[in-house]
Amino acid sequence: MKIVEVTPENAIKETFFCIKDTKKQGFTDKLEWFEKRHKEGLRIKILKDEADKMIGFIEYVPAKYAWRPLEADNYMFIHCLYIYSKKERSKGLGSMLIEDAEREAKARGMDGLCVMTSEGGWLANKTLFEKNGFTEIETKDRFQLMVKTWNNNTNKPRLLDWHSQQKKYKGWHISYADQCPWSEKSVAAILNVAMDYGIDLKVSKINTVKEAKKAPSGFGVFNLLHDGQLIEDHYISHTRFRNILKEFNIEESR
Repeated sequence: MKIVEVTPENAIKETFFCIKDTKKQGFTDKLEWFEKRHKEGLRIKILKDEADKMIGFIEYVPAKYAWRPLEADNYMFIHCLYIYSKKERSKGLGSMLIEDAEREAKARGMDGLCVMTSEGGWLANKTLFEKNGFTEIETKDRFQLMVKTWNNNTNKPRLLDWHSQQKKYKGWHISYADQCPWSEKSVAAILNVAMDYGIDLKVSKINTVKEAKKAPSGFGVFNLLHDGQLIEDHYISHTRFRNILKEFNIEESR
């Protein structure tokens, strides 16, 4: 096994793992986003086997630049961690990627690692992190904030209040960021459905880490809201959005 670092220079060759087709708009958007974030210390590492096959990946960043609603002084934050094949997940490969993030955090003089986990979609559950010495210190909605520190005198990370941010969004609204390369495709699909139903769907893009920390959900980089209520906190298909509209008793206008 080997860990390959993705950089702005080799991203076209290595891809981002979570999106491999370099011709897709999501890849282009993620690359532009990544080029800016790389300067802030964001790192993407891909785990490969002896045949150069991609097995999994990790994305981490100094927590002050994390695109999640949390505060964590001098910690490294893990945005994403994924091992593709279920049969590979019991081989300690996820731990290899966590160890890589820990080495870099220690090399930068940081006080620890933190991550948000969930039993729901789009995030790893906490079991892997518990095995690697993480402790759950806070829970909000479906999310757990997990921390591993080697400095007990440091301030603990904390989740920010994303509930208070939700009331700002009136009508139907999507707020999203290019941190997840699949958001753009989802937004386009949802917009098409909204037109079919005659819905005025407002879309706003999260362009800065400051805006991301004020996101209206824990996942933060995709938010579907209706009149101040969070409906979905991760990207969805057009079929899922049609079903949501049915739940609101909204009928297609054509």
